[in-house]
Amino acid sequence: MFGIPVPRYALVIRDVPYQQLDYFIEEEDFVEVHGMRFFKPFVEKPVDADNHSIMIYYPSSAGGGMKELFRKVGNRSSEFHPEVRRVRREGSYIYEEFMPTGGTDVKVYTVGPEYAHAEARKSPVVDGVVMRNPNGKEVRYPVLLTPAEKEMARDVCIAFSQAVCGFDLLRSQGRSYVCDVNGWSFVKNSYKYYDDSACVLRKMLLDAKAPHLSSAIPPTLPWKVNELVQPSEPLTRQGSGINGTFEGSEELRCVIAVIRHGDRTPKQKVKLKVTEEKLLNLMLKYNGGRPRSETKLKSAVQLQDLLDATRMLVPRTRPDRESDSEAEDVEHAEKLHQVKAVLEEGGHFSGIYRKVQLKPLKWIKMTNDNGEVEEQPVEALMVLKYGGVLTHAGRKQAEELGRYFRNKMYPGEGTGLLRLHSTYRHDLKIYSSDEGRVQMSAAAFAKGLLDLEGQLTPILVSLVSKDYSMLDGLENASSEMKEAKAWLNEIITSNANTVDSNGSPEFPWMVDGAGLPPNASELLANLVKLTKKVTEQVRLLAQDENEKLTERSLYDVIPPYDQATVLGKTNIDVDRIAAGLPCGSEGFLLMYARWKKLETDLYNERKERFDITQIPDVYDSCKYDLLHNAHLNLEGLDELFKVAQMLADGVIPNEYGINPKQKLKIGSKIARRLLGKLLIDLRNTREEAITVAELKNNHDHSLSINIEKEDAEAKSKLFHKNDEMDQDDDDDKETKYRLDPKYANVKTPERHVRTRLYFTSESHIHSLMNVLRYCNMEESLQEEESLVCRNALERLVKTKELDYMSHIVLRMFENTEVPLEDPKRYRVELTYSRGADLSPLEKKGSAATSLHQEHTLPIMGPERLQEIGSYLTLETMEKMIRPFAMPAEDFPPATPAGFSGYFSKSVLDRLVNLWPFHRQSSSLGK
Repeated sequence: MFGIPVPRYALVIRDVPYQQLDYFIEEEDFVEVHGMRFFKPFVEKPVDADNHSIMIYYPSSAGGGMKELFRKVGNRSSEFHPEVRRVRREGSYIYEEFMPTGGTDVKVYTVGPEYAHAEARKSPVVDGVVMRNPNGKEVRYPVLLTPAEKEMARDVCIAFSQAVCGFDLLRSQGRSYVCDVNGWSFVKNSYKYYDDSACVLRKMLLDAKAPHLSSAIPPTLPWKVNELVQPSEPLTRQGSGINGTFEGSEELRCVIAVIRHGDRTPKQKVKLKVTEEKLLNLMLKYNGGRPRSETKLKSAVQLQDLLDATRMLVPRTRPDRESDSEAEDVEHAEKLHQVKAVLEEGGHFSGIYRKVQLKPLKWIKMTNDNGEVEEQPVEALMVLKYGGVLTHAGRKQAEELGRYFRNKMYPGEGTGLLRLHSTYRHDLKIYSSDEGRVQMSAAAFAKGLLDLEGQLTPILVSLVSKDYSMLDGLENASSEMKEAKAWLNEIITSNANTVDSNGSPEFPWMVDGAGLPPNASELLANLVKLTKKVTEQVRLLAQDENEKLTERSLYDVIPPYDQATVLGKTNIDVDRIAAGLPCGSEGFLLMYARWKKLETDLYNERKERFDITQIPDVYDSCKYDLLHNAHLNLEGLDELFKVAQMLADGVIPNEYGINPKQKLKIGSKIARRLLGKLLIDLRNTREEAITVAELKNNHDHSLSINIEKEDAEAKSKLFHKNDEMDQDDDDDKETKYRLDPKYANVKTPERHVRTRLYFTSESHIHSLMNVLRYCNMEESLQEEESLVCRNALERLVKTKELDYMSHIVLRMFENTEVPLEDPKRYRVELTYSRGADLSPLEKKGSAATSLHQEHTLPIMGPERLQEIGSYLTLETMEKMIRPFAMPAEDFPPATPAGFSGYFSKSVLDRLVNLWPFHRQSSSLGK
């Protein structure tokens, strides 16, 4: 449209309210207009420009719901409605692709086609809270427009024939789009804007009435001509708050954190073979009628169909257990009952909590009504995966850790991180694996980090990117892990004592199977006995609940747990606990199914065989019930927890390798892609820091007599399309959004910090830690010292569990007093936290109070991985990690086509002219 980039859109025009339109289709997670499909999240805008009620609809995979944007009322500009999932039909609307902007909008104001002023503000999409200054005005910061954005401002002016104009700019994935043109609009509080406007108007009048004076009069205002340029204040110095005090010339450049998700419910799986026609037909319905193809059911519509089918198949009361000959039928009926109970919990369906697979097992050939022979499935395997949901405690942990990062990781000027972020000096990107609990942990952390309000779904969609290949999956190391588990099974299930972990007092971490208890086989037998004891108690509770449900609905008094309404909650379910029900979404029936499965899988009585891979799951369930269901007073649960913990402390670390060399091999395979990305982050930070330093040095002579000439050249390049730029190589097309340093009222405008946050599961935390501490065992690095000091290695071997919210942090500092080419200019600091590594049996102190009142374990503080006073250079870090990391060239492009993450020399030359350090006179093209 007029050559101005806008988000992809389509129009739905209705002559009367609720008019049915053939070209408009609405499904659960998308709408289709004239064949153009818009998947959620998408934006819905009224065609009527005077109607400012704009809706954003979110996908079920992120929790669903809708956010309404409106003109500011008090300190709010939007409201989230988790229950709204259908679009409006009472009028005409524009449907538009949602553009993620990282939580910031840009407002642009023009005065004629040759001038544009831009300000950044907090986007209403994230939490709807308006940031205001002490005078009650919305907080905004002047920012620099890119050459392409300046050309867009010019085109908007001309297209709308509106010289004084305002419009909204969305910066998304390296590109910019105009989403709204406001017409006649001014900047509210900016001396710079009105000074520049005066210059524009003066030149316009002179060009029209006295062109001979136009070029003779300076472009600046009279009182600005002799105004001295204020020297830039020194950057805030960043000493390490963990590794002691370093020289005052160090500045924080980068924060990288790899973080495990928060507290969750136990992960569950139900497998059953089905022959019922209703279920087989459902499989054919969603796999395109292919009898040998499996089906995955995740959407609300699909899961509702499955629930409807199971409700018709499950009897009202359970079958009688007395006949042994019907044992399989009884088990099948119980599993169907369990499937029904899982599908009914939660209040609404969401693919991030439950998913079902239907895999055909047997087929027969049949003749259809047309006389054609075709295959029909007669048996299928149903696999239902559920659980693993982030709890209220997990959300609270993630938010609190985000607040800790905000206050401790970014020491410095004023309000620290928030001020950096709002002024385009904080480059933040958050990545998550595909698991729902990990995504929600990332969103809750972002809420605490950026001091946001409201529910998590809008924050998740706006700020968190999913990357399955980097943060999920163990496939690359499956054979090595299988080998390690086989060794563990042999040692633990044999009657012989396990290897004494104290056999090498000097290097205890070098022993095979370090951490395994010497009496593991005895503990395993006791584990089975105690598991049966707890399971029987839960069975009686489930039986009592089933009898009550047969007579009347227990939930007539206590409503079912609704995850749609608790995505933002961080408090316990007081009503359910007071009613004697399990905490969260689990009823006694599902709680019994969880424990019964553990009992059955842990020890096969017929084959007299243990399965040691179930030890972590038993420990997981014990810890969960001690933390969240202590009010049920299950006898023997605390004793079971102690036994399970001793075994799990040995099993879990050794599943990722029974000795350092195997841990290094498995860790490098699982975390290969993540390690490569960390190196890219560090390298890009260094390249950017070098670029800024060089540009700053090149502008130290900015008060020279050539300044006016340089300004004129810069303006020419900023305002007009440059054919050379279009023809150059693609290295210059990475967009760098920057604060306007001359008018931002910020002490350190040059300061720029990169933050990269990676949320993942336990496997990647263990893998990354194993590579960091054992990387020097690689053949080519055996002469090098470990990245982790001796003291930390000893602490890590005693750290059995990297619990919920455990994290590894890399902070990179730049010493500005060291020459650019000196390796010591860039230092890397490594720290880690064990997460919420505290026993739920804790009886004393504030931790015990938090445990019993809020079901939440505190997160342990950071610990050093290096000696105090040590100096790990970026060069050494890269050397030690590179052999295990995916090479940068193997990564697919992370930015849109035509963008590159690197600067060419020609770009550096051009940036020298565009960079605004220490300019005496203001350019009119800000």
